[in-house]
Amino acid sequence: MVLPSETLVTVFGGGGFIGRYVCECLLKSGARVRVAQRNPRQAYTIQPLAQVGQFGLERADITKPASVAHALRGANAAINLCGVFGSNMRRVHVEGAGNIARAASEAGCEALVHVSAIGADPDGRALYARTKGDGEAEVRRSFAGATVVRPSLVFGPEDNLTNRFAGMARLPVLPVLAADSKFQPVYVRDLGQAIAMAALDPLRFGGSTYEIGGPQVMTMVELNRAILGLTGQTPEVAVLPDIAGTLLSKFGWLPGAPLTADQWTMLQQGSVPSGNLPGLEAFGIEPTPLAAVGYEWLGRFHKGGKFDRRRIHLTATG
Repeated sequence: MVLPSETLVTVFGGGGFIGRYVCECLLKSGARVRVAQRNPRQAYTIQPLAQVGQFGLERADITKPASVAHALRGANAAINLCGVFGSNMRRVHVEGAGNIARAASEAGCEALVHVSAIGADPDGRALYARTKGDGEAEVRRSFAGATVVRPSLVFGPEDNLTNRFAGMARLPVLPVLAADSKFQPVYVRDLGQAIAMAALDPLRFGGSTYEIGGPQVMTMVELNRAILGLTGQTPEVAVLPDIAGTLLSKFGWLPGAPLTADQWTMLQQGSVPSGNLPGLEAFGIEPTPLAAVGYEWLGRFHKGGKFDRRRIHLTATG
């Protein structure tokens, strides 16, 4: 493998939530980074982290083979972070993943990191799970040495998980669906570091599949209560029956609907590593608990805001 300072990594979807942290880790290692996605403007915030000539942007559509091949010109490694819910899942998760794997192989890339999801299964109940499972198989067919990373729920400053629940907790009652479903949330910086390491060291991580979770298994209601503990919010927690989720999901096709049928199926299944595959420990990364970092972005939901005296005292005293 070439030295990090000589490595060019094309990161498909690098301007998204996880991608920003992957790119940060790559840039800190000295690697050159090319973010490729349909709207490169989303990645402009990464540029200040790079040295002159270390960072570039490329407009690309992973469902178009020629576009993918162009984005991989001269690259030593590729990372696929693209994922969606909705009508385009098969095009993105299977066809797009296959396009990247074939182009990476043809371009002579030494490493390919494909980010999938815990629960990926060609025979899964949810279309999301099936397309993720088929996507992994498509990647393996074209790039046998690819690294597959399956994360659980991911939390961090810009997430649509803890921020969404904290926003809902401003109401007198906080409704919780799939209260008993289990998850093992992982901190986005830990996940980003693992993905970057895999891209830069294919001899060590290539050809393997990793299931990435955080330090704690939590039910959905426990996760919500942990967020309330960080924000100091005190709504009434209302555990909703499964029939409520089923009814909501039936309207998932409407614009702005909070829950699709596929999301409801995945939510009920939970997202916990099987224990049969390696995780963060394989990368030498100690998983970060939500309680250790959540104040960084959830403090704004506290009654006194991020500068609340009680919060500052708790943070300072650990």
